[in-house]
Amino acid sequence: MLYELRIYDVNQGKMKVIQNRFRDHVIPLFMKHNMKITQFWEDSDEANNRLYYVVEHADLAMRNLNYDRFRNDPEWIELKRITELDGALVNKQKSIFMKNVAFFGNK
Repeated sequence: MLYELRIYDVNQGKMKVIQNRFRDHVIPLFMKHNMKITQFWEDSDEANNRLYYVVEHADLAMRNLNYDRFRNDPEWIELKRITELDGALVNKQKSIFMKNVAFFGNK
């Protein structure tokens, strides 16, 4: 299993909008494309304006295929357009890829 920690630097004033977009639309779209969000956080220091979440993938090849399908989904394209009419929600995005270590009982 491959775990992807995605870190979003959210544009000022857009945190609630992006959280609503995830809650109401993106999480179901991810599931449609075989991507499972297992954890979701907001930075405890609001000044950082960061959102974090972990997505499980079978492996890197499946991750790339699923994200490609997601990004080209007409529903996502329209949702992104509509939710960003007043400007982009994310200033910068970073991904960190992780895997379990053998000595620790991760499930």
